[in-house]
Amino acid sequence: MKRLLMIFLLIASPLWAVQPDEVLDDPALEARARDISTGLRCLVCRNESIDESNAELARDLRILLRERLVAGDTDQEAVDFIVDRYGEYVLLKPTTTGANLMLWLAGPIMLLIAVGMAWSFLRKRSQKQNAGHTDALSKEEQERLRQILKD
Repeated sequence: MKRLLMIFLLIASPLWAVQPDEVLDDPALEARARDISTGLRCLVCRNESIDESNAELARDLRILLRERLVAGDTDQEAVDFIVDRYGEYVLLKPTTTGANLMLWLAGPIMLLIAVGMAWSFLRKRSQKQNAGHTDALSKEEQERLRQILKD
């Protein structure tokens, strides 16, 4: 029984990241805050959302987000405020515009270049091998080869 309780506590621990004093009285605003905070990265934990993280900075970001929503910001305005303050790194799903577009496209472009180079290399190699097999030995070379093999 104790093991089962311990497993449930470990599984549910990320749910406790949002402290009771952070929760807004308005359920609609709280739902919006939770929805937005799942898309914001904790700058300490790296690949956790601020909603899941227990870090102090994540707590500060959750409080800041709720303050912006209470002040009347739309979801996009609140996210833009946090991105302006902390940079695009704070987004768990970065945008695909500007400099990020180069990063999104770099992988597929490099793959296409590598496939092209491999195809070119294999094609040239195949042509060289085929060219080498068409040359037959002359009569003198065949006689010399027989003499070498006899010895």
